[in-house]
Amino acid sequence: MRTNPAQRRVRLAVAALAATSLLLTACGGSSEGDDSASGDGGAKITFIPKNLGNPYFDASDTGGQNAAKEFGGSWEQVGPTDATPDSQVSFINTATQQRTDALVISANDPSAIGGALQDAMDADIPVVTMDSDTEPEYRDLFVSQADTEGIAKAQVDLISEQIGGKGKIAILSASANATNQNAWIEEMEAQLEESHPDIELVETVYGNDDDQESFDKTAGLLQTHQDLKGIISPTTVGLAAAARYLSTSQYKGKVALTGLGTPNQMREYVKNGTVKAFALWDPEELGYLSAYAADALASGEIEGEEGDTFTAGDLGEYTVGEDGVVVLGEPTVFDKSNIDDFDF
Repeated sequence: MRTNPAQRRVRLAVAALAATSLLLTACGGSSEGDDSASGDGGAKITFIPKNLGNPYFDASDTGGQNAAKEFGGSWEQVGPTDATPDSQVSFINTATQQRTDALVISANDPSAIGGALQDAMDADIPVVTMDSDTEPEYRDLFVSQADTEGIAKAQVDLISEQIGGKGKIAILSASANATNQNAWIEEMEAQLEESHPDIELVETVYGNDDDQESFDKTAGLLQTHQDLKGIISPTTVGLAAAARYLSTSQYKGKVALTGLGTPNQMREYVKNGTVKAFALWDPEELGYLSAYAADALASGEIEGEEGDTFTAGDLGEYTVGEDGVVVLGEPTVFDKSNIDDFDF
């Protein structure tokens, strides 16, 4: 069973009482040395992204490190090289065994890692998901980059504008199990049906957040659908790979491409005309906010309940919403006019 906040407080109180009793007993013996920890400073946080070597999560890692420096804790990124559902489990287990103060994780699957996260919570380790959520029972908080409707709308509006509001489009996603991707795609499908009846979504393919696989999937889409007008890729790896393919192909300037990407990845493709505009929140800020949320849980400042508030450094105060969700903010649209104003 999941350890709820009340149970966690009881366990911590019992542990503290036992530690105090042990210390008082020790004081009656030898006075040589002092092995007790100070307990000062912020939380020791373990960050597990979907996969290592991903520029998006590298930016989140930088944000988490910056936050930890501010609140006097530590932040360590560990994780798999492949973004598969089972690949994160061993890293969760190791962090639990090493008694990390808090876990921050971007889930590759909403339930496949649930057992390992449950073990962490049973050991009184707070769990914060960020970017991609698990089932709510497997975490204390979810730090969402933006609300699902806003993310979907930004991408649908961009592709509609770029193809003149009509034509066939496809989606190049990450993995078929990615909770954030699937939620955005579902919302995009609803918005296309309700507000863009002349745009037809013909296929959704998965590049598994692998550059070469995403590159190949882009080629496959264009070979299969000769009259394709646009592609949406709601994943930074996929968007950059698709842009790389289009930039040297006959489809450059003819097939529109948008989605979610980082300015540093996409700058050359915006400037050479392959991509007109794309969107994203600041992944560095996402990591920064996630670190502060994890520290607030670990310190007992908040319990992850709706209405809890905490201050996230320079980002200001945040309030925990329904189902333990904390929302960073709305996505930003990047194009030639502003892309050089950002560096991540």
